[in-house]
Amino acid sequence: MNTLFANIYIGLSTAAGKLRREEKGATAVEYGIMVALIAVVIIVAVTAIGGRLNGAFETVRDALKPVAG
Repeated sequence: MNTLFANIYIGLSTAAGKLRREEKGATAVEYGIMVALIAVVIIVAVTAIGGRLNGAFETVRDALKPVAG
């Protein structure tokens, strides 16, 4: 009877260890997905702001041409 309980305990310990290891892998994947989404948001924001910023610099450049020329 003790052998049965020992085998059950060993089996459950092994299964619990596997679950813990798999959870760490899942957490790493989740962090990877979050980093990728943050990168996409940054790229979209820089692209959107970059167009407006470029327009602002062109306006300043055009305003300065008569002074410099």
